[in-house]
Amino acid sequence: MNIISSKDISKEFIENIFKRASEFEERTKVETRLIASEQNDIAKGKILATIFYEPSTRTRMSFESAMIRLGGNVISASDMKNISSSKKGESLKDSAKVISNYCDVIAIRHNEKGAVEEFSKGSKVPVISAGDGANEHPTQALLDFYTIEKEKGTIDGLKIVLVGDLKYGRTVHSLSKLLKHYNVELYLVSPELLKMPEEIMSELAGLKIHTTENLSEVISEVDVLYMTRVQKERFENPFDYEKCKDAYIIDNEILKSAKKEMIIMHPLPRVNEIKEEVDLDSRAKYFKQAENAVYVRMAILEEVITNDGLRITN
Repeated sequence: MNIISSKDISKEFIENIFKRASEFEERTKVETRLIASEQNDIAKGKILATIFYEPSTRTRMSFESAMIRLGGNVISASDMKNISSSKKGESLKDSAKVISNYCDVIAIRHNEKGAVEEFSKGSKVPVISAGDGANEHPTQALLDFYTIEKEKGTIDGLKIVLVGDLKYGRTVHSLSKLLKHYNVELYLVSPELLKMPEEIMSELAGLKIHTTENLSEVISEVDVLYMTRVQKERFENPFDYEKCKDAYIIDNEILKSAKKEMIIMHPLPRVNEIKEEVDLDSRAKYFKQAENAVYVRMAILEEVITNDGLRITN
């Protein structure tokens, strides 16, 4: 069972992950330091390899924490670009053929679109995408949805606004592809240079969608505000980055127009698109979102490791 793209994830799979993640969250809160023996046995004797061609803090550490909490072990290559085999020009498939001898599941991040899928073709063990360039980040989308459901009690019927870098933002690409399973109203707010790619828009056929460059026009309407970082590393032209980097900034002033029960999310890291003063607002859920990554990835790893027959796709 590989997890490469959000488009291949079924609603049944989502609901199963949410159920188990919630159970892991409750158990961890109760036992704080002492994780239940049942959890410790789930991945006993199993090894997760975290293979990162791009830098990562939250994704890599939450995957590794999740595996350890399940009773498993971790081997890690956090700077894969500079490892000998990569520098010598080894193909992704060959790397996969070798690395999959040393572990039971692989979480991989790569800087190029499609690289994770290519890597999976050579692997003998399940491969989980931890992000590939500006393409996708499916496990982030699952933890984002988990956060929304936990905070709002539902996903159906919500008005959700995605703000900022919708062109290169792999988190919003994967998030969008999961929306096909829910009855939501979607608002897309970005500069013209960073609008949602047409291939992603085609995945959203059937949803009610509003597009604008002005966040102030829609902020009072929405239930979920999902901010993104304008990613300097994705721009070929530095002048384009300078044009876009401060297009949207969330502060206490703009939040005066928002619903009192709206939630604010961000995949992190942030630069200056959410001011620190917002951290004290009860609507700010981005650090809780980062915490939820552990519980959701515990559920994902359990599903992949036990492979009990539940299909990812419908």
